[in-house]
Amino acid sequence: MLKKYDIIVVGAGHAGCEAAAAAANLGSSVLLITTDMGKIAQMSCNPAMGGVAKGQIVREIDALGGYSGIVSDLSTIQFRMLNLSKGPAMWSPRSQNDRMLFSSCWREMLEKTKNVDFWQDTVKEIVVSGGRLSAVKTGLGIEIKSDSVVLTNGTFLNGIIHIGRKQFGGGRMSDAAVYGITEQLLGLGFESGRMKTGTPPRVDGRSLNYEKMEVQPGDESPGKFSFSDETVPVKNQRPCWITYTNPEVHDILKTGFDDSPMYAGRIRGLGPRYCPSIEDKINRFAERDRHQIFVEPEGWNTVEIYVNGFSTSLSESVQIKALQKIPGFENAKMFRPGYAIEYDYFPPTQLKPTLETHLIDNLYFAGQINGTTGYEEAACQGLMAGINAHQKIKEKEPFILKRSDAYIGVLIDDLVNKGTDEPYRMFTSRAEFRIMLRQDNADIRLTEAGSGLGLASEKRLEKTKKKIRAAEDIVAYFKKTSVSPGEINPMLSDLETSEIKQNYKLDAILSRPQIDIAALCKRIPSIENALRQYDKESILQAEIIIKYEGYLEKEKILVEKMGRLENVKIYDSFDFLSIKSLSKEAREKLSKQRPGTLGQAARISGISPADISILMVHLGR
Repeated sequence: MLKKYDIIVVGAGHAGCEAAAAAANLGSSVLLITTDMGKIAQMSCNPAMGGVAKGQIVREIDALGGYSGIVSDLSTIQFRMLNLSKGPAMWSPRSQNDRMLFSSCWREMLEKTKNVDFWQDTVKEIVVSGGRLSAVKTGLGIEIKSDSVVLTNGTFLNGIIHIGRKQFGGGRMSDAAVYGITEQLLGLGFESGRMKTGTPPRVDGRSLNYEKMEVQPGDESPGKFSFSDETVPVKNQRPCWITYTNPEVHDILKTGFDDSPMYAGRIRGLGPRYCPSIEDKINRFAERDRHQIFVEPEGWNTVEIYVNGFSTSLSESVQIKALQKIPGFENAKMFRPGYAIEYDYFPPTQLKPTLETHLIDNLYFAGQINGTTGYEEAACQGLMAGINAHQKIKEKEPFILKRSDAYIGVLIDDLVNKGTDEPYRMFTSRAEFRIMLRQDNADIRLTEAGSGLGLASEKRLEKTKKKIRAAEDIVAYFKKTSVSPGEINPMLSDLETSEIKQNYKLDAILSRPQIDIAALCKRIPSIENALRQYDKESILQAEIIIKYEGYLEKEKILVEKMGRLENVKIYDSFDFLSIKSLSKEAREKLSKQRPGTLGQAARISGISPADISILMVHLGR
């Protein structure tokens, strides 16, 4: 009934949407299969994008030519740049979004994307012929042929929802779980595990007393995610609020512990370490008498509120009793209770760095099926899987980002080489080169690569090149222009930093932590006049380069050292088991994970420096 496709994407969450868009924009014919066309890119948990390290990922997706940044900008109701009190490596953009608008914008973007077709159905089985993917079979009994398949099943594989003692099948509240795929993949030789995540209750905003809470406004001059000119910063913003739990709330929650699926042992899967449930927080941090609660609107034109920080799987009666003891929630009405969901995932060490599986040619996994948590982590995997599925079937070179290229590279390298047994979330601390991998320079790092693939437009590339040239010009101006004691000392005195006794170059002055370009422009008109022709992004870029020049140079040296191992390729047929001088653990893990370079091999847990030295000898190095 349906034609053969180059690529079938199973699931239309954040990973599936990016995979479909990327593959289609590169020229592949794509079929996106989802169980509900009305829930494309559904924000199943919090209505927000970005945050610490996650914001960097969204900007990287955008720089490569993905859509998450654009859709986030189009649906933003509040924007904040987090961690501005810290160094620029920690600055992280975050948007609060209109949940329904986010989903409709994504659907509209996909419907406008040439080469994307849609099919509303459930995939029950993949068809494998001769060790490679050939088709999928759906719940309607239809077999659809394809050269490649990207599985982005989210939390739907054998999903079980828990609320107190109640448990029932589901991939998300009101959505059925998917059965059959896990069992088939296990039969093909894959390994699977169970993970758990959760979501808080949603409440009626009309029933809350905001006067008892701290208001949390957006930035005065909000930014945006996309580097393109297709979006503009949000003009009007909705506020969020902050309130706190208290000992009375905790005592009520404890009354539900006997019925808790987590403490009763009904949940086997591990939950996200850095986004624990409220019952887990009061248990693990018993010394704290309060925990922060973020009160977040679900959109422009709805009263629905997301209670961030109150994720729970306790019974609904305990949830509402505890909620109503939180300041501002005394008369809260619940729209629906929070719940936990347990689901199947496949340890990602079974994947190549392209996200193609080792066992089945042209089968790719992306998103929570790989053990990650978060929209942003899923979206970037979908983008990379979509790109590489296209590259493979069109007989082109794979597209792999290194750890020094992007947070996306760090994430995928962590997954395929180290694996994960708990929901993986990205943090800045996971990146060795985070001073290089900032949110402000994602376009400089990645747009040329995106353009080379055919995703990022020529217009985007030219804009990026213009930004690079402008930053270089500004840096050159600061390095060659001197300032006299008479011009600068009054400012230095005011800022309580040592005055100068002779002329200094401007870059030396700017390298002081107390000084920024904006302050220099206010005090010295000639600097303001010289920079008048440049935009804010280019000026910020130049300022960061000057201030962190020494640190950036050190990171570049480390990248070069690491690159020596990354450049030593390990050919596909290399027989690790035959090298008896390797430790038994090394032989087993290397044979199973099949690293493509010595660098990847070195990052596999259990592989020692001695093992790497032995491999170097056998590779003729």
